[in-house]
Amino acid sequence: MLRKTFFIIAMCLVGLSAWSMGVGNKVRVGVFQGNGGAQTCIWETIASIQLDPDMTVRTITTGDIANGALKDLDAIIIPGGEGATQYMNLGEENMERIRNFIRSGKGAVGICAGAYLFTDTPGYACMHINGGKAIDIEHDNRGHGISAFSLTAEGKKLFPELAKRDKSYVMYYEGPVLVKSDSIPLPYMTMAIMETDVHEEGNAPANMTNNRPFFIANEYGKGRVFSSISHPEATPGMMWMIPRMVRWTLRMPVVAYSKRVVNPDLYNREILMTKDDLRKERGYYRTFLYGSPKEKIAALDWLQACRSWDAKRWVQGLLFDNSPAVRERAARFIAETDYLPFLSDLEAACRVERDEQTKQSMMRHFEHLKALLPHK
Repeated sequence: MLRKTFFIIAMCLVGLSAWSMGVGNKVRVGVFQGNGGAQTCIWETIASIQLDPDMTVRTITTGDIANGALKDLDAIIIPGGEGATQYMNLGEENMERIRNFIRSGKGAVGICAGAYLFTDTPGYACMHINGGKAIDIEHDNRGHGISAFSLTAEGKKLFPELAKRDKSYVMYYEGPVLVKSDSIPLPYMTMAIMETDVHEEGNAPANMTNNRPFFIANEYGKGRVFSSISHPEATPGMMWMIPRMVRWTLRMPVVAYSKRVVNPDLYNREILMTKDDLRKERGYYRTFLYGSPKEKIAALDWLQACRSWDAKRWVQGLLFDNSPAVRERAARFIAETDYLPFLSDLEAACRVERDEQTKQSMMRHFEHLKALLPHK
Protein backbone atom coordinates (compact mmCIF):
# COMPACT_ATOMS: atom_id res chain seq x y z
CA MET A 1 0.00 0.00 0.00
CA LEU A 2 2.82 2.37 0.91
CA ARG A 3 4.59 1.58 -2.38
CA LYS A 4 1.39 2.39 -4.28
CA THR A 5 1.07 5.69 -2.43
CA PHE A 6 4.65 6.65 -3.33
CA PHE A 7 3.93 5.77 -6.98
CA ILE A 8 0.87 8.04 -7.08
CA ILE A 9 2.80 10.89 -5.49
CA ALA A 10 5.65 10.43 -7.97
CA MET A 11 3.28 10.54 -10.93
CA CYS A 12 1.72 13.74 -9.62
CA LEU A 13 5.16 15.31 -9.33
CA VAL A 14 6.02 14.29 -12.89
CA GLY A 15 2.84 15.96 -14.11
CA LEU A 16 3.59 19.13 -12.21
CA SER A 17 7.14 19.27 -13.54
CA ALA A 18 5.83 19.65 -17.09
CA TRP A 19 5.43 23.33 -16.33
CA SER A 20 7.78 24.94 -13.84
CA MET A 21 5.41 26.79 -11.56
CA GLY A 22 5.02 25.83 -7.93
CA VAL A 23 2.46 27.12 -5.46
CA GLY A 24 2.93 30.85 -5.00
CA ASN A 25 5.27 31.15 -7.99
CA LYS A 26 4.56 32.64 -11.39
CA VAL A 27 5.72 31.78 -14.86
CA ARG A 28 8.45 34.16 -15.98
CA VAL A 29 8.09 35.51 -19.51
CA GLY A 30 10.69 37.58 -21.33
CA VAL A 31 9.83 39.79 -24.31
CA PHE A 32 12.78 40.46 -26.58
CA GLN A 33 13.51 44.17 -26.90
CA GLY A 34 16.10 44.84 -29.54
CA ASN A 35 16.73 46.59 -32.83
CA GLY A 36 14.10 45.27 -35.24
CA GLY A 37 11.35 44.86 -32.68
CA ALA A 38 8.60 47.47 -33.16
CA GLN A 39 8.16 49.47 -29.95
CA THR A 40 4.36 49.27 -30.01
CA CYS A 41 4.54 45.50 -30.58
CA ILE A 42 6.78 45.18 -27.52
CA TRP A 43 4.40 47.32 -25.42
CA GLU A 44 1.37 45.33 -26.53
CA THR A 45 3.02 41.97 -25.95
CA ILE A 46 3.92 42.98 -22.40
CA ALA A 47 0.34 44.16 -21.82
CA SER A 48 -1.08 40.88 -23.09
CA ILE A 49 1.00 38.82 -20.65
CA GLN A 50 -0.14 41.07 -17.80
CA LEU A 51 -3.67 39.74 -18.36
CA ASP A 52 -2.69 36.32 -17.00
CA PRO A 53 -2.61 36.14 -13.19
CA ASP A 54 -0.07 33.30 -13.27
CA MET A 55 2.58 35.17 -15.25
CA THR A 56 5.14 37.91 -14.79
CA VAL A 57 6.80 39.69 -17.69
CA ARG A 58 9.98 41.64 -18.36
CA THR A 59 11.92 42.77 -21.41
CA ILE A 60 15.27 41.25 -22.30
CA THR A 61 17.98 42.53 -24.62
CA THR A 62 20.63 40.74 -26.61
CA GLY A 63 23.13 41.63 -23.88
CA ASP A 64 20.82 40.16 -21.23
CA ILE A 65 20.66 36.89 -23.16
CA ALA A 66 24.45 36.76 -23.44
CA ASN A 67 24.70 37.41 -19.70
CA GLY A 68 22.50 34.42 -18.85
CA ALA A 69 19.05 36.00 -18.46
CA LEU A 70 17.36 32.96 -20.00
CA LYS A 71 18.10 30.90 -16.90
CA ASP A 72 15.64 33.14 -15.03
CA LEU A 73 12.85 32.70 -17.61
CA ASP A 74 10.32 30.02 -18.50
CA ALA A 75 9.34 31.40 -21.90
CA ILE A 76 10.54 33.96 -24.41
CA ILE A 77 8.49 35.96 -26.91
CA ILE A 78 9.94 37.46 -30.09
CA PRO A 79 7.53 40.30 -31.00
CA GLY A 80 6.52 41.89 -34.28
CA GLY A 81 8.75 44.25 -36.21
CA GLU A 82 11.39 43.08 -38.68
CA GLY A 83 12.58 39.51 -38.23
CA ALA A 84 15.89 39.72 -40.10
CA THR A 85 16.87 42.84 -38.17
CA GLN A 86 16.07 41.08 -34.89
CA TYR A 87 18.25 38.20 -36.15
CA MET A 88 21.10 40.66 -36.70
CA ASN A 89 20.58 42.20 -33.27
CA LEU A 90 20.56 38.83 -31.51
CA GLY A 91 23.61 37.36 -33.21
CA GLU A 92 24.23 33.68 -33.91
CA GLU A 93 25.51 32.77 -30.44
CA ASN A 94 22.45 34.22 -28.74
CA MET A 95 20.14 32.43 -31.15
CA GLU A 96 21.83 29.18 -30.22
CA ARG A 97 21.29 30.08 -26.56
CA ILE A 98 17.58 30.51 -27.33
CA ARG A 99 17.48 27.16 -29.16
CA ASN A 100 19.13 25.44 -26.19
CA PHE A 101 16.70 27.20 -23.85
CA ILE A 102 13.75 25.74 -25.77
CA ARG A 103 15.34 22.29 -26.14
CA SER A 104 15.74 22.14 -22.36
CA GLY A 105 11.97 22.25 -21.91
CA LYS A 106 11.13 25.94 -22.11
CA GLY A 107 8.72 27.81 -24.37
CA ALA A 108 8.98 30.30 -27.23
CA VAL A 109 6.30 32.35 -28.97
CA GLY A 110 6.93 34.23 -32.21
CA ILE A 111 4.52 36.96 -33.28
CA CYS A 112 4.48 38.04 -36.95
CA ALA A 113 8.16 38.95 -37.50
CA GLY A 114 8.98 36.64 -34.60
CA ALA A 115 7.19 33.79 -36.37
CA TYR A 116 9.10 34.72 -39.53
CA LEU A 117 12.37 34.57 -37.58
CA PHE A 118 11.47 31.05 -36.39
CA THR A 119 10.98 29.70 -39.94
CA ASP A 120 13.25 27.82 -42.33
CA THR A 121 12.98 30.27 -45.23
CA PRO A 122 15.59 30.17 -48.03
CA GLY A 123 17.22 33.55 -48.56
CA TYR A 124 15.99 34.91 -45.21
CA ALA A 125 17.89 35.12 -41.93
CA CYS A 126 16.00 32.78 -39.62
CA MET A 127 16.32 30.27 -36.77
CA HIS A 128 14.84 27.08 -38.32
CA ILE A 129 12.79 26.09 -35.25
CA ASN A 130 9.12 25.95 -36.28
CA GLY A 131 9.04 23.66 -39.33
CA GLY A 132 7.57 26.26 -41.66
CA LYS A 133 8.93 28.38 -44.46
CA ALA A 134 7.63 31.66 -45.85
CA ILE A 135 6.69 32.00 -49.51
CA ASP A 136 6.01 35.03 -51.72
CA ILE A 137 8.46 37.00 -49.59
CA GLU A 138 8.88 39.56 -52.37
CA HIS A 139 5.37 40.78 -51.49
CA ASP A 140 5.74 40.93 -47.71
CA ASN A 141 4.29 44.47 -47.67
CA ARG A 142 0.93 43.12 -48.84
CA GLY A 143 -1.27 45.12 -46.44
CA HIS A 144 -2.93 44.97 -43.07
CA GLY A 145 -6.15 45.16 -41.12
CA ILE A 146 -8.62 43.11 -39.11
CA SER A 147 -8.59 39.66 -40.71
CA ALA A 148 -10.61 36.47 -40.32
CA PHE A 149 -9.41 33.07 -39.19
CA SER A 150 -10.94 29.73 -38.30
CA LEU A 151 -9.71 27.28 -35.68
CA THR A 152 -8.74 23.69 -36.36
CA ALA A 153 -9.76 20.91 -33.98
CA GLU A 154 -6.50 21.38 -32.05
CA GLY A 155 -6.99 25.13 -32.01
CA LYS A 156 -10.44 24.75 -30.49
CA LYS A 157 -8.92 22.83 -27.59
CA LEU A 158 -6.50 25.66 -26.88
CA PHE A 159 -8.99 28.50 -27.46
CA PRO A 160 -12.34 27.03 -26.33
CA GLU A 161 -13.77 30.55 -26.02
CA LEU A 162 -13.80 30.68 -29.83
CA ALA A 163 -14.68 27.05 -30.53
CA LYS A 164 -18.30 27.69 -31.50
CA ARG A 165 -17.46 30.52 -33.90
CA ASP A 166 -17.07 29.83 -37.61
CA LYS A 167 -14.70 32.78 -37.86
CA SER A 168 -12.92 35.08 -35.45
CA TYR A 169 -10.99 38.27 -36.19
CA VAL A 170 -7.63 39.74 -35.20
CA MET A 171 -5.16 42.26 -36.57
CA TYR A 172 -2.90 41.06 -39.38
CA TYR A 173 0.06 43.18 -40.49
CA GLU A 174 2.14 41.77 -43.35
CA GLY A 175 2.77 38.46 -41.61
CA PRO A 176 4.52 35.59 -43.39
CA VAL A 177 2.66 33.26 -45.74
CA LEU A 178 3.65 29.83 -44.40
CA VAL A 179 3.97 26.36 -45.91
CA LYS A 180 5.80 23.32 -44.57
CA SER A 181 9.57 23.42 -44.85
CA ASP A 182 10.97 20.91 -47.33
CA SER A 183 14.48 20.93 -45.86
CA ILE A 184 14.08 20.18 -42.13
CA PRO A 185 12.04 17.30 -40.63
CA LEU A 186 10.21 19.36 -38.01
CA PRO A 187 6.44 18.73 -38.11
CA TYR A 188 4.01 21.31 -36.79
CA MET A 189 0.32 21.42 -35.93
CA THR A 190 -1.84 24.02 -37.60
CA MET A 191 -3.99 25.60 -34.90
CA ALA A 192 -5.81 28.10 -37.13
CA ILE A 193 -6.32 28.92 -40.80
CA MET A 194 -6.35 32.43 -42.29
CA GLU A 195 -9.60 33.14 -44.12
CA THR A 196 -8.84 36.64 -45.44
CA ASP A 197 -7.19 37.42 -48.78
CA VAL A 198 -4.87 40.38 -48.12
CA HIS A 199 -3.35 42.00 -51.21
CA GLU A 200 -4.11 45.70 -50.78
CA GLU A 201 -0.52 46.91 -51.17
CA GLY A 202 2.79 46.19 -52.86
CA ASN A 203 1.27 44.62 -55.99
CA ALA A 204 0.76 41.46 -53.95
CA PRO A 205 -1.07 38.63 -55.73
CA ALA A 206 -4.58 37.59 -54.75
CA ASN A 207 -5.38 34.26 -53.09
CA MET A 208 -2.02 34.03 -51.37
CA THR A 209 -2.83 34.54 -47.68
CA ASN A 210 -6.22 32.83 -47.44
CA ASN A 211 -6.34 29.12 -46.58
CA ARG A 212 -2.82 29.35 -45.13
CA PRO A 213 -1.68 28.61 -41.57
CA PHE A 214 -2.51 31.41 -39.13
CA PHE A 215 -1.17 29.77 -35.95
CA ILE A 216 1.25 26.84 -35.93
CA ALA A 217 2.76 24.98 -32.98
CA ASN A 218 5.50 22.39 -32.66
CA GLU A 219 7.71 20.42 -30.31
CA TYR A 220 11.39 21.38 -30.21
CA GLY A 221 13.55 19.12 -28.09
CA LYS A 222 11.87 18.99 -24.69
CA GLY A 223 10.26 22.40 -25.27
CA ARG A 224 7.65 23.90 -27.52
CA VAL A 225 7.34 26.70 -30.07
CA PHE A 226 4.17 28.61 -31.01
CA SER A 227 4.10 30.88 -34.07
CA SER A 228 1.42 33.46 -34.86
CA ILE A 229 1.51 35.29 -38.18
CA SER A 230 -1.00 37.80 -36.79
CA HIS A 231 -1.27 40.23 -33.88
CA PRO A 232 -3.78 39.18 -31.21
CA GLU A 233 -1.86 41.40 -28.77
CA ALA A 234 -2.85 44.40 -30.93
CA THR A 235 -6.52 43.41 -31.07
CA PRO A 236 -8.97 44.60 -28.39
CA GLY A 237 -10.83 41.65 -26.91
CA MET A 238 -8.27 39.12 -28.23
CA MET A 239 -5.06 40.01 -26.37
CA TRP A 240 -5.58 37.02 -24.05
CA MET A 241 -4.62 34.68 -26.88
CA ILE A 242 -0.93 35.52 -26.36
CA PRO A 243 -0.65 34.25 -22.76
CA ARG A 244 -2.71 31.24 -23.83
CA MET A 245 -0.02 30.51 -26.46
CA VAL A 246 2.61 30.76 -23.73
CA ARG A 247 0.60 28.28 -21.66
CA TRP A 248 0.65 25.83 -24.56
CA THR A 249 4.43 26.06 -24.88
CA LEU A 250 4.83 25.25 -21.18
CA ARG A 251 2.14 22.55 -21.04
CA MET A 252 0.18 24.61 -18.56
CA PRO A 253 -3.54 24.07 -18.14
CA VAL A 254 -6.03 26.30 -19.95
CA VAL A 255 -7.61 28.74 -17.51
CA ALA A 256 -10.55 31.06 -18.09
CA TYR A 257 -10.03 34.80 -18.36
CA SER A 258 -12.68 37.34 -17.39
CA LYS A 259 -15.42 38.52 -19.73
CA ARG A 260 -13.80 41.95 -19.69
CA VAL A 261 -10.67 40.37 -21.17
CA VAL A 262 -12.27 37.91 -23.62
CA ASN A 263 -14.45 39.82 -26.09
CA PRO A 264 -14.33 38.33 -29.61
CA ASP A 265 -17.52 40.15 -30.59
CA LEU A 266 -15.74 43.51 -30.80
CA TYR A 267 -14.85 42.62 -34.39
CA ASN A 268 -17.16 40.47 -36.49
CA ARG A 269 -16.00 41.49 -39.96
CA GLU A 270 -12.88 42.16 -41.97
CA ILE A 271 -11.52 45.73 -41.91
CA LEU A 272 -8.68 45.98 -44.41
CA MET A 273 -6.91 49.28 -44.96
CA THR A 274 -7.09 50.37 -48.60
CA LYS A 275 -4.62 52.75 -50.24
CA ASP A 276 -7.19 55.54 -49.89
CA ASP A 277 -7.59 54.67 -46.20
CA LEU A 278 -3.84 54.83 -45.70
CA ARG A 279 -3.65 58.28 -47.29
CA LYS A 280 -6.48 59.45 -45.06
CA GLU A 281 -4.77 57.94 -42.02
CA ARG A 282 -1.50 59.76 -42.79
CA GLY A 283 -3.40 63.02 -43.14
CA TYR A 284 -4.77 62.71 -39.62
CA TYR A 285 -1.24 62.97 -38.26
CA ARG A 286 -1.28 66.64 -39.27
CA THR A 287 -4.82 66.99 -37.94
CA PHE A 288 -3.59 66.08 -34.46
CA LEU A 289 -0.82 68.66 -34.79
CA TYR A 290 -2.75 71.56 -36.30
CA GLY A 291 -6.47 70.71 -36.40
CA SER A 292 -9.38 72.14 -34.44
CA PRO A 293 -10.92 70.17 -31.54
CA LYS A 294 -13.82 69.17 -33.79
CA GLU A 295 -11.42 67.90 -36.46
CA LYS A 296 -9.36 65.96 -33.92
CA ILE A 297 -12.45 64.25 -32.50
CA ALA A 298 -13.67 63.34 -35.99
CA ALA A 299 -10.22 61.90 -36.73
CA LEU A 300 -10.30 59.78 -33.57
CA ASP A 301 -13.77 58.51 -34.49
CA TRP A 302 -12.59 57.37 -37.92
CA LEU A 303 -9.29 55.92 -36.75
CA GLN A 304 -10.96 53.88 -34.03
CA ALA A 305 -13.68 52.61 -36.37
CA CYS A 306 -11.16 51.30 -38.90
CA ARG A 307 -8.75 50.01 -36.23
CA SER A 308 -5.86 52.17 -37.41
CA TRP A 309 -2.44 50.65 -36.76
CA ASP A 310 -0.62 54.00 -36.56
CA ALA A 311 -3.09 55.97 -34.44
CA LYS A 312 -2.02 54.32 -31.19
CA ARG A 313 1.32 56.14 -31.51
CA TRP A 314 -0.39 59.53 -31.83
CA VAL A 315 -3.16 59.48 -29.24
CA GLN A 316 -1.08 59.52 -26.05
CA GLY A 317 -0.43 63.26 -26.09
CA LEU A 318 -4.07 64.05 -26.86
CA LEU A 319 -4.80 63.21 -23.22
CA PHE A 320 -3.20 66.60 -22.52
CA ASP A 321 -4.71 68.58 -25.42
CA ASN A 322 -5.95 72.13 -24.78
CA SER A 323 -9.54 71.03 -25.44
CA PRO A 324 -11.43 69.13 -22.68
CA ALA A 325 -13.52 67.44 -25.38
CA VAL A 326 -10.40 66.14 -27.12
CA ARG A 327 -8.93 64.96 -23.82
CA GLU A 328 -12.10 63.03 -23.03
CA ARG A 329 -12.28 61.49 -26.52
CA ALA A 330 -8.62 60.44 -26.34
CA ALA A 331 -9.29 58.76 -22.99
CA ARG A 332 -12.24 56.91 -24.50
CA PHE A 333 -10.14 55.84 -27.50
CA ILE A 334 -7.49 54.37 -25.21
CA ALA A 335 -10.01 52.61 -22.96
CA GLU A 336 -12.19 51.22 -25.74
CA THR A 337 -9.16 49.89 -27.63
CA ASP A 338 -7.88 48.18 -24.45
CA TYR A 339 -4.58 50.03 -24.76
CA LEU A 340 -2.98 49.10 -21.44
CA PRO A 341 0.43 50.58 -22.36
CA PHE A 342 -1.11 54.01 -21.74
CA LEU A 343 -2.82 53.14 -18.45
CA SER A 344 -0.38 55.21 -16.39
CA ASP A 345 -0.70 58.15 -18.80
CA LEU A 346 -4.48 58.00 -18.50
CA GLU A 347 -4.18 57.90 -14.72
CA ALA A 348 -1.93 60.98 -14.80
CA ALA A 349 -4.35 62.79 -17.12
CA CYS A 350 -7.20 62.09 -14.72
CA ARG A 351 -5.17 63.40 -11.81
CA VAL A 352 -4.34 66.74 -13.46
CA GLU A 353 -7.67 67.28 -15.25
CA ARG A 354 -9.17 70.63 -14.22
CA ASP A 355 -12.62 70.37 -15.80
CA GLU A 356 -14.73 68.39 -13.32
CA GLN A 357 -17.15 66.90 -15.85
CA THR A 358 -14.29 65.83 -18.10
CA LYS A 359 -12.43 64.43 -15.11
CA GLN A 360 -15.36 62.21 -14.10
CA SER A 361 -15.71 60.86 -17.63
CA MET A 362 -11.99 60.22 -17.92
CA MET A 363 -12.02 58.42 -14.57
CA ARG A 364 -14.70 56.06 -15.89
CA HIS A 365 -12.53 55.31 -18.91
CA PHE A 366 -9.56 54.71 -16.63
CA GLU A 367 -11.50 52.23 -14.49
CA HIS A 368 -12.76 50.47 -17.61
CA LEU A 369 -9.20 50.01 -18.87
CA LYS A 370 -7.81 49.02 -15.48
CA ALA A 371 -10.48 46.30 -15.19
CA LEU A 372 -8.53 44.27 -17.76
CA LEU A 373 -5.87 43.49 -15.17
CA PRO A 374 -6.25 40.58 -12.73
CA HIS A 375 -7.22 41.47 -9.19
CA LYS A 376 -4.22 41.37 -6.88
